Amino acid sequence: MAHKRYNSDNAVMLLIDHQVGTAGWMNSGPVEVMKRNTLALAKAAAALGMPVVLTSSMEADAQGSLFPELERIIPDAFAARVKRLGTVDCMADPDFNDAVKQTGRKNLIMSGLLTEVCVLYPALSAIEEGYEVQVVADASGSGTKVGDDIALDRIRQSGAYVASTIQILSELVEDWSTGAGPAVMEVLGELYAAIAEEN
Repeated sequence: MAHKRYNSDNAVMLLIDHQVGTAGWMNSGPVEVMKRNTLALAKAAAALGMPVVLTSSMEADAQGSLFPELERIIPDAFAARVKRLGTVDCMADPDFNDAVKQTGRKNLIMSGLLTEVCVLYPALSAIEEGYEVQVVADASGSGTKVGDDIALDRIRQSGAYVASTIQILSELVEDWSTGAGPAVMEVLGELYAAIAEEN
């Protein structure tokens, strides 16, 4: 399967159910790492002028609000977020599906909580609808490591790609020295500095 390079002109960022309550259900890896990577994706999209579609599920219930930092980083996308009432597969929600279609882009960068529920099924649906999908594994997470691994395997088997945050940031930037490259390089530098502190 040939992979066409994603860039800021042909891709859209889908951040799915990155909610404060849902983050408490994630045990497949460090929650702070997932959150840091999610915010890095949002910062890069903002720097590149890429469209971002946000969605949340049952905000008034246990899942809670989206990470509040997202409102500061991508305020327009945050305000336009699709608030689902409980639909598991966000691509099955007409408002979300329409928001994705309205971007006019067929390359989807997708991450969310939880991988085994809120990312897996939209990825499968998007592939069926003719989109190309990359799932950012380290900006997502599941209830268990086993659950996460199985979900990512099924995502790969469906024909989607699995990537890391740093891989996606690097793929989106044509040249680190021009345009939005220096701004995204700053985001990348923050990630590498945080990784160095952890190790």
